[in-house]
Amino acid sequence: MRISRTTHNDLLSLEAAATVARSGFACIFSSSDEYERALITERRAQGRYTGRQNSWMVTALIALALAFAGVIIYWV
Repeated sequence: MRISRTTHNDLLSLEAAATVARSGFACIFSSSDEYERALITERRAQGRYTGRQNSWMVTALIALALAFAGVIIYWV
């Protein structure tokens, strides 16, 4: 079976486009652990992992405990 010249050129063009598309998905990390480590390092450098969240959690826990104590006192 013979392939026409335009079909052959179309196939070559499609193969070249696929090669270019595959190169766009290349990853600089060799594993997910390496990616996670780099991501956490970058976020720490940006200051995202500070103690602010912990103080908010403590405040919410105290408010919950006070509400619970209020309900207990109301029912007793």
